[in-house]
Amino acid sequence: MLFSTGLIAVAAGGVQQAPSAVPVPMPKVGDPQTAEPPIVPDDTFNKALPPLSNDINAPLEPLSPIAMPTPAAPAEAVPPELTQPLPALQAFDSTPLVDVTVKDAKSPDIRYDTVIRGLDTLGLTGKFNGLSALRGGDGKAANATVVSARGHEDEDLAIRLMKSLGYYDGTAISTIEQIPGDTARVRAIVSATPGKQYKLGTIMVQAAPTLPAGLVQSLLPLRTGEAIEAERVQGAEANVALVLPQRGYPFAKVGQRDILLDDVAGTGDYTLPVDVGPRSSFGTFTTEGRLAFGAAHVGVLTRFKPGDLYDNRKVDDLRAALVATGLFSTVSVEPVRTGNIGPDGTEQVNLLVEQERGPARSVAVSGGYSTGQGIRLEGSFTHRNLFPPEGALIVTAVAGTQEQGATATFRRSNAGRRDRTVTFTAGADHSNYDAFDAFTTTFSGRISYDSTPIWQKKFTYAYGFELTGTNESVYDFGRGARRRATYFIAALPGQVEFDRSDSLLNPTKGYRLKLSLSPETSVRGAVRPYARTLVEASGYYPIGDSIVLAGRVRAGSIAGTDRDDLAPSRRYYGGGGGSVRGYGYQRLGPLDPNGDPVGGRSINEFALEARYRFGNFGIVPFLDGGNAYESVLPKATDLRFGAGIGGRFYTNFGPLRFDVATPLNPRKGDGKIALYISIGQAF
Repeated sequence: MLFSTGLIAVAAGGVQQAPSAVPVPMPKVGDPQTAEPPIVPDDTFNKALPPLSNDINAPLEPLSPIAMPTPAAPAEAVPPELTQPLPALQAFDSTPLVDVTVKDAKSPDIRYDTVIRGLDTLGLTGKFNGLSALRGGDGKAANATVVSARGHEDEDLAIRLMKSLGYYDGTAISTIEQIPGDTARVRAIVSATPGKQYKLGTIMVQAAPTLPAGLVQSLLPLRTGEAIEAERVQGAEANVALVLPQRGYPFAKVGQRDILLDDVAGTGDYTLPVDVGPRSSFGTFTTEGRLAFGAAHVGVLTRFKPGDLYDNRKVDDLRAALVATGLFSTVSVEPVRTGNIGPDGTEQVNLLVEQERGPARSVAVSGGYSTGQGIRLEGSFTHRNLFPPEGALIVTAVAGTQEQGATATFRRSNAGRRDRTVTFTAGADHSNYDAFDAFTTTFSGRISYDSTPIWQKKFTYAYGFELTGTNESVYDFGRGARRRATYFIAALPGQVEFDRSDSLLNPTKGYRLKLSLSPETSVRGAVRPYARTLVEASGYYPIGDSIVLAGRVRAGSIAGTDRDDLAPSRRYYGGGGGSVRGYGYQRLGPLDPNGDPVGGRSINEFALEARYRFGNFGIVPFLDGGNAYESVLPKATDLRFGAGIGGRFYTNFGPLRFDVATPLNPRKGDGKIALYISIGQAF
């Protein structure tokens, strides 16, 4: 109950005194009207006393043996069992009796109906039904005694529920009655009478002065005249306990409330003691346990500085960031008092980080299939802390029907700043698609400021460098045949993104804007600089609780060089699971005389989806469109459309996607059906 302690009821008008008793005259000693002869005369009594010696050190005289009276002859003989000595304790059988009830199969259970009266007007019937012993019995019992016992339990339940809304005079009674015309059933009735509802009277908070003044009172959303409802009172106290540590009082404690009821006025005076503790600011860090990294790197993960006013939301954020590193089996962050008072009058509070590092190595496997790309399996080995702090080595291998390769990556997470990542990658890859057959080696570096599941940022960026050597097959329109060519490419790719969606993997509202720009140069006999640009926007609009309309547009351009001077792998292509579904991977765009794609210098795309979710499953009809062009800028003509339907299975790491699509205006050589299986939404 809400008011299990500290609850005092006082009747109006003060304490009532019992009515005065009528005085009764007592008889006086020696009154001749009441004198009676003594039971033992004084002379006889004095003679019976033993003589006393004047020597106080003399020993006491021995007592004469007391003659025991001879018992009268019993009226009847005593049974011999009573005269026998008791048996030893070990001889007793201490096994408890087992209550074995043998039910007569011919006597069925009692069936009963449950009727609740008096709680509908209070809105308590639903809660009562969820906790009721009668309702929990499913309308049957072994006998009437069980039904009666359940009814008495429900009486107490009804009273507790009424008190939770301030009806402290409420009463309840349960009765059982026979249903007319039905001898096999009875009716169990619980009748509740709420009485009057008590209101809050005087509200008093017992707390030391705070800064700002009256902080505790402002955090207690209770007002005089409001009903004394358990949920409101408990919620108000929880708000005090929650917000005080966010306002510089990490050691605040809410005491036990006291409510003094006046049953005449129908009010209750409320008193809440609060120990606010010292007003505090952030100090330093200390670490204990089996460390994954030291206190200096803990400071990198914080969103506050020493001297800032204490806010436990920032402490919770630090704890979440530590967990997100994936380096701990357990980790905790607790404030510790120091007693050091700063210039602003706050006490410095240090944070104790207790670490228990966990396994740093992991193996991951993923796979997918799509028309045009075939089967693709990827496995990786990661050591997340090979170069502390948070210096990871990642080795990845790809095995597929049309792609094979391996890469090694060094990644430093939270590099000097939270959520900033420095990455260096070296890899070799073989890709064999309709558009090109390429053997590629790459060395790249990247600095990025990324969104994470803990903190999805509005603005993110990435920039770096890339050095690529690639030998690729290319169709030579001058010769009218394919040939192989080697390209050396240097690039400075960069990207910025503005994200106002509500999720990284499964957005349901908001929008995203992204711009990618990569100044590059291709060396093949001569230096040919150019720039690759790609702009993308997506939006998400919920309709009710189950449907999300999602849309995406994308446009790209390569300026500064001719298409035939570009390495085929650097050109733009349309089609595939992340582009225009219904067409094979890289199938959209200009074709050579053999019907194979050759890519272009520009691209435009759009996609529309209606994402309907029911439980952990979903259905997604979609329409895509777009194309790639030889020109520098994309055109609005010759668009290719694809439509289809997809299935979604939602997991805690993102949705699994199964899409089936067909081209609406296919060209010669385009398939009729395309299938895509992957993790995450299409966009």
